[in-house]
Amino acid sequence: MCAIWLKKARPPSREAEQDLREGVSLMLSILEAEREDAALRYARQFDRWEGDIVVPAEALAEAGARVSDALKRDIVFAHDNIRRFAEAQLATIGETEVEIVPGLIAGQRQIPVGTAGAYVPGGRYAHVASAVMTITTAKVAGVSHVTACSPPSTPQGIPPEILYAMHVCGADTVLNLGGVQAIAAMAFGLFDTPPADILVGPGNAYVAEAKRALYGRCGIDMVAGPTDALVVADRGADPEIVAADLVGQAEHGFNSPVWLVTDHRPLADTVLRLVPAMIDALPEPNRASAEAAWRDHGEVVLCTDREDMARVSDGYAPEHLQVQAADLDWWLRRLSVYGSLFLGEETTVAMGDKASGPNHVLPTSGAARYTGGLSVHKFLKTVTWQRATREGMRPVAEATARISRLEGMEGHARSAEIRLRKFFDEA
Repeated sequence: MCAIWLKKARPPSREAEQDLREGVSLMLSILEAEREDAALRYARQFDRWEGDIVVPAEALAEAGARVSDALKRDIVFAHDNIRRFAEAQLATIGETEVEIVPGLIAGQRQIPVGTAGAYVPGGRYAHVASAVMTITTAKVAGVSHVTACSPPSTPQGIPPEILYAMHVCGADTVLNLGGVQAIAAMAFGLFDTPPADILVGPGNAYVAEAKRALYGRCGIDMVAGPTDALVVADRGADPEIVAADLVGQAEHGFNSPVWLVTDHRPLADTVLRLVPAMIDALPEPNRASAEAAWRDHGEVVLCTDREDMARVSDGYAPEHLQVQAADLDWWLRRLSVYGSLFLGEETTVAMGDKASGPNHVLPTSGAARYTGGLSVHKFLKTVTWQRATREGMRPVAEATARISRLEGMEGHARSAEIRLRKFFDEA
């Protein structure tokens, strides 16, 4: 492999990570001990919210009256696409049983978790799409109760657009809460909600750390870091489209990495020239976020050929991977390390983020090496069962006794042998 970094990211700083963990841990301890009182106090402190925490059902149903018809159509369109894709995923998951040996039958069931907590980011951006992605997928999987939380960022609480999306997607309870207090409320079952079996949805560093700290007590979709995106582009790619896609992802936040991998130096040079100008044309605060992300985390890599490009891409293990290159089928077969793949210039991460169907809650920070994104699978428990006739269990019990005794586990051996003795009168 012979790759040249034409632009390199600055080394990361880890100084604030320990302070973050300690601060979130303290908040979670206080929230668990003081419950609603602490959540209300943090809501006043961090969200400047004095109103009701639980959104009344009638307010949720009436949110659409404060949303334009055009936006309602867009939300319903996105919901339908995401629902259909989730239903298609669900159709690929089956229950099964097999006769392992004569008389011994084992099987597999798919059981949805009972409750889920869906966090929908707010604040600088109103993340309507995150509500659709998380709540819809949980409901398609068969989750019976979904609690959704989002910061109350308007005088009325959660923005009406997010409330409408939550209502369309089937949220059972909605809480005017953001940050660590929202995650704790869902995990601990505050405000008369059932404790969540799993917590899902993107959020800032505090939300991500709260989910990480609670993992084990409940499930989580993943430990998420800043969103990232990589574009693979060859000489046939349109540099303006490539640059626009990089800038679009950089505006997520100051610490969102964006990377270009190409085998064509003129394309790289053109993109390096276009990106700063496109960033400068953004409104604030998007401009400042994108500028910092590109300056500190943007990289451009020049490779020798497409195999070299694929190896470099696999090394990044990007959350989002766009391919704007010839022979898309080759890339689909060759690439294997990514959260979600976007093939051709006719699709882009922005479409996947908002409305196209596959989920946008995806592995970051290289986690695509070992996991995929949010899907109906995350809300399902694959559990096993077995049943045997007495004749069917006989050889299994005999083998179990011998293996257990070899391992020094006498109690295991005897629990198998007691069946041989009682059922078959074996000594």
